[in-house]
Amino acid sequence: MATRLKNLSDFDPASLPSGKDYVFSLIVSEWNPEVTLSLAAAARDTLLNAGAVEENILMYMVPGSFELPLAAAWAAEDAEVHAILCLGCIIQGETRHFEFISQAVAQGITRVSLDTHVPVIFGVLTTDTLEQAQDRSGGKHGNKGVEAAVAALKMLALQQELLGSDEVS
Repeated sequence: MATRLKNLSDFDPASLPSGKDYVFSLIVSEWNPEVTLSLAAAARDTLLNAGAVEENILMYMVPGSFELPLAAAWAAEDAEVHAILCLGCIIQGETRHFEFISQAVAQGITRVSLDTHVPVIFGVLTTDTLEQAQDRSGGKHGNKGVEAAVAALKMLALQQELLGSDEVS
C-alpha cells in the first residue's frame, strides 16, 4: 500500500499562499462527527496559519456527505465567498450504498466548482473502515482537512495568477 505509515498531509508551510484576503466556507458533514469535526478543525487551523482572518472562515453543518454539493452551491452564491471546502466521511458498509453516495458527492462537488468557477475542494474521506478514516483525520496518515485547506489556498493563488494579480473573484 502506497500510504502505509506515510503522512499524506506534509507540505512546506513557506510555500503556502496567504489566505488573508479571502473568505472561506467550510461545509461539514454531521455524519461520523469524530472524523469530520477533526477535518474541520485542521482545515481551520491551516487557513489561520496561512493568514486567514477567523471571521472570514465560515462553517456550516449538513446532515451527511450527500448534502455537501447543494450546500456548496448555496455558499457559492455568496459573492464574498472565495473558496469552499467540503469535508465529509463516507465509510464502506455492507451494501452498494457507499458507491452511489461517493460517486454522487464527487460529481456534485465537481459540478458546483465548474458551474460557479469558485474553488470547491473535495475533502471527503471514502474509506473501507472507521480506522482508515481516523488515520486520515489526524492519525498516522495526516489530516485531509489540512490537505483541503492547502488545495483551496493554492487554487486561489492560481486563480489570481491566471485572472490577474489585482482581481479577487
